[in-house]
Amino acid sequence: MSTAYFASGCFWCVEGVYQSVKGVSEVVSGYTGGKEADPTYEMVSNGGTGHAETVKVVYDPKVVSYAQLLEVFYDSHDPTTKDAQGPDHGAQYRSMIFFGNETEKVAALAYIKKLEEAKAYDAPIVTEVVPFERFWPAEKYHQDYVGNNPFNPYVQNVSIPRCERFKTKRPDLLK
Repeated sequence: MSTAYFASGCFWCVEGVYQSVKGVSEVVSGYTGGKEADPTYEMVSNGGTGHAETVKVVYDPKVVSYAQLLEVFYDSHDPTTKDAQGPDHGAQYRSMIFFGNETEKVAALAYIKKLEEAKAYDAPIVTEVVPFERFWPAEKYHQDYVGNNPFNPYVQNVSIPRCERFKTKRPDLLK
């Protein structure tokens, strides 16, 4: 199994997207990208830690490749909005790819270049591509949030529609 880390808005939404992808065995919501040790949701939500809401994706590279996980990343959010996704605003919701090695870094940067050359978006891609340092899992109640809280208004109005848009766009990658 391999591990990848992505941030693209509220981790409840991102977790739900990656959980639907074939070859993904586990998705953990958490925090990374900042310098504050042992951050909490309240600390990260206030925007002062430098961390982004992030997901840890555990996957089988024999079933889904890192390149395909990059496709999931870009097909499931707007990488042209700085420090925001949908109704969520602040640096904790920024678009980030955390690479674990040079191969992942090269793949991430090459994919961005491909998207830019194809003029896939009307605005510049603002995704940060940075080395992975450390991941702190979010509090237990954040894990599998969409599955455990299907009637939560945010889940109903933001998370589920975002997941469904991705599923409609990329049925070839679904479990």
